[in-house]
Amino acid sequence: MIKCQTCGTENLDGSQFCDECGGALKNYVEIPPLQSSSAETPAFAQVTSVGIPVNFDENNLEEIKHGNSDKPRGVHATLIVERGEAVGTEFTLTSEESNIGRWDADNGIFPDVDLDAYDPEAKVSRRHARIRCENGVKYFIEDLGSTNGTFINRGRRLIPGNPNILNDGDEIIVGKTFLRFYIND
Repeated sequence: MIKCQTCGTENLDGSQFCDECGGALKNYVEIPPLQSSSAETPAFAQVTSVGIPVNFDENNLEEIKHGNSDKPRGVHATLIVERGEAVGTEFTLTSEESNIGRWDADNGIFPDVDLDAYDPEAKVSRRHARIRCENGVKYFIEDLGSTNGTFINRGRRLIPGNPNILNDGDEIIVGKTFLRFYIND
């Protein structure tokens, strides 16, 4: 069972969100000690709310223990909030497709980039936009029929369902939230 950090409700193992309050659940996995004969207390590595464990090996175990490791392996791009609530908040993209929107448990909507907590005026649609990665080198963004539109580099509003090329450093506007898109090396 996983205990919610927000309300204390016990949730089933593997759950990403609390059944009671909807808060993102944080799971922990045990990292084995470097030497099996050591009586050292095991370290714990956080698993992200989207269920992607921090990968490790003996070379970076100390970095993980002390919180000095870089982004988890598998992260191919990052979105950073530049304007709106919580400037500087980072969202890492790990899947070939990442949905941007607002969380809605009642309707079964759990976006990869959940802007619900950063969008007090609800200008971001529940299913707002999708970023897709092709062959690990080409990126596209597509508006999913959002109410307030999706914009790249303050250009024209994207046509829903029509993928547009996304480049490193591009600005993405969803609702009143401005995001900066970075491709990780």
